[in-house]
Amino acid sequence: MPEQATETTPPEPMSVPEAADLARRVLDEVERAVVGKRDALMQVLAAVLAKGHVLLEDYPGLGKTLAARSLARTLGIDFARAQFTPDLLPADLTGSFIYDQRRGEFEFRRGPLFTGLLLADEINRTPPKTQAALLEAMQERQITVEGETFRLPEPFHVLATANPIEYEGTFPLPEAQLDRFLLRVSFGYPTPHQEYDVLARRMARRQEEVDLDVVTDGPGLLAMQAAVETVVVDESVGRYCVDLAVATRHHPDVLTGASPRGSLGLVLAARAFALLRGRDYVVPEDVKAVARPVLAHRITVKPELWMSDASGRRVVDAVLGQVPTPATRDALR
Repeated sequence: MPEQATETTPPEPMSVPEAADLARRVLDEVERAVVGKRDALMQVLAAVLAKGHVLLEDYPGLGKTLAARSLARTLGIDFARAQFTPDLLPADLTGSFIYDQRRGEFEFRRGPLFTGLLLADEINRTPPKTQAALLEAMQERQITVEGETFRLPEPFHVLATANPIEYEGTFPLPEAQLDRFLLRVSFGYPTPHQEYDVLARRMARRQEEVDLDVVTDGPGLLAMQAAVETVVVDESVGRYCVDLAVATRHHPDVLTGASPRGSLGLVLAARAFALLRGRDYVVPEDVKAVARPVLAHRITVKPELWMSDASGRRVVDAVLGQVPTPATRDALR
């Protein structure tokens, strides 16, 4: 039976240079399988280092599942995939109690949520009741079944995929569910050169699978996440994050802007991005690098603009151009 939820001791952080070097090796290894998507992979890894979850929203066949599996492999954590379908039940994710006739008692059978990295494939194809089963797991890192609360393993992260062009038979994620994802990332189509590189590598290795090396493990990832917590955020940069979130609420195209969770997400993701760049402090460029994937999915444009080109991404681009950028720490020196 899984352990019940208890307090855990925070791991000892590694130094920022050590964590940055380890993260670079992880990205190099994953890029052997996912060709030409370094920027998107950095965003996904930054979300993981910030202890967040990622929504991969893109067209089919662009490597979303491959990226999730490759990242779990190189990080040395358990990987599970749940195919979200209209008949998927919450118990199919969390697990349930099964009566053991030999022992004469109920035994808890764990669901796919009990893993290090869960790929929630096509999350918008399952009903809201099952989507809601992820809420407690994503936010609290625990689940409750039959009145009993069970702690999920650490680390625990969700990478969910969604197809942005198919609407028939789907259930769009509500705002409360979208807000649980720290980042929404899109890979996009590769260039012709990158696409041929994919073909050439496949022909050269003569097999479908890419054999990736394990770079670290679960405790190593926890130590990297602890290193992110040591990254310094100057007050001017923190206020810049708040100003960006506030500006989205006053944009003329917006019905609801980013909540305070959006500004907090900016700070958390920017700290992880600064670590990936080898720094122990955040500069405004780190905030700008993660502003789109952090804020765009937290913005709802006015219904009368749905048929226009208005979108959360355009709103974020607009406020990035309007809100004054503070001086960087390097400039202050």
